[in-house]
Amino acid sequence: MVLNSILLDAAAGTGGQAQGTAGWESLIMIVALIAIFYFFMIRPQSKKQKQIKKFREGLSVGDKVITAGGIYGKIRDIKETTITLEISDNVKIRIDKNSVYPSAEDAQTDTAVADKK
Repeated sequence: MVLNSILLDAAAGTGGQAQGTAGWESLIMIVALIAIFYFFMIRPQSKKQKQIKKFREGLSVGDKVITAGGIYGKIRDIKETTITLEISDNVKIRIDKNSVYPSAEDAQTDTAVADKK
């Protein structure tokens, strides 16, 4: 649209005033694109990161979780940076705390509770 405006102004020979208007239109479009990018990409991502951080801080023994690698398990022990996860009877693994997410079952339960409110 801006390009059409510039080409039409150049063809009409109006000169400097029209080019100044086109400059403001371009600036407004750039600001609008940045705002759209922020509200649809950056803001939701930062909200999601805050939610995951809050979840990880609230972990307790017995919670069902899923690792970043897709392993489902139950927390058996929590250290400062690691978690001992029981994935089967008498099968325990130690993983980094940052690779833990809520399990799909818990996420569905939380969504159902939130939908009822």
